[in-house]
Amino acid sequence: MSISFLKNPVTRFLVLVFSLFILWYLVYNLWLHPDERLDLFVVDITISMSKTVLEFMGYSVYTGVDRLIGIDGASGLWMGDNCNGIILFSLFAWFIVAYKGKIKYKLIYIPLGVISIQLLNVLRVVVLAILDTHSRTWTEFNHTYTFTIIVYGYIFFLWMVWVNKYSEKE
Repeated sequence: MSISFLKNPVTRFLVLVFSLFILWYLVYNLWLHPDERLDLFVVDITISMSKTVLEFMGYSVYTGVDRLIGIDGASGLWMGDNCNGIILFSLFAWFIVAYKGKIKYKLIYIPLGVISIQLLNVLRVVVLAILDTHSRTWTEFNHTYTFTIIVYGYIFFLWMVWVNKYSEKE
């Protein structure tokens, strides 16, 4: 069987991204997620950073041992594994790893991108906690729609910066 189809850069990119997805899916679902330590670590960091920002803004904040953060007087937010950003970090990294570019730039760009995605996730939690003091409906709507569009749009923006500025041009 010939692997000449991998000479096409688009095909090679898609095969690599799909392979990275399968590898991540297996590692995450068979080892990391059942272990829970990585998810809980990222949730704890996100809640801690969000609490710090909210308190800096003058809010009285409560947190709970069960992934909970809220502003006094509101019902609060529960942060599940799907909201901790790990999937977004890996999605961003897969693209950068699979796309052409110098390794030294990838070793800088991926961590900076992950940090910026984490900061956006903290901002998301802060805004959702504030919205929760006004309306649970607003909180749910913005969680489901607004922030999904913003976060995936931001990751797409980071990808476009990589493609247009840091990847090797042919």
